Amino acid sequence: MRTGSIVALVAAAAVVIGVGAYMIDFDVTKEGSLPDVDVSVEGGEMPEVDAEVGSVEVGTKTEEVTVPDVDVEVDTKEAEVTLPDIEVTPPDEKNDS
Repeated sequence: MRTGSIVALVAAAAVVIGVGAYMIDFDVTKEGSLPDVDVSVEGGEMPEVDAEVGSVEVGTKTEEVTVPDVDVEVDTKEAEVTLPDIEVTPPDEKNDS
């Protein structure tokens, strides 16, 4: 169940990033430049660190569970419903019109 949630979260994030990249168009109207800076530094020293970490073991196991046998009968009918309509126009297509 946890793996399914993680996969769904990653898929949702990918969709949000994809839509964000699709909906934004930046046009650079003036070139920028970095300032001229003279920097002088002396060599430093990295700190010594001792780290103790735990261990993680990942695996699978098979268990037998009792599952009920359920028969469900549902009456159905056709109905007409109104659904939302979404039209997405990326920035490139707006400028072409």
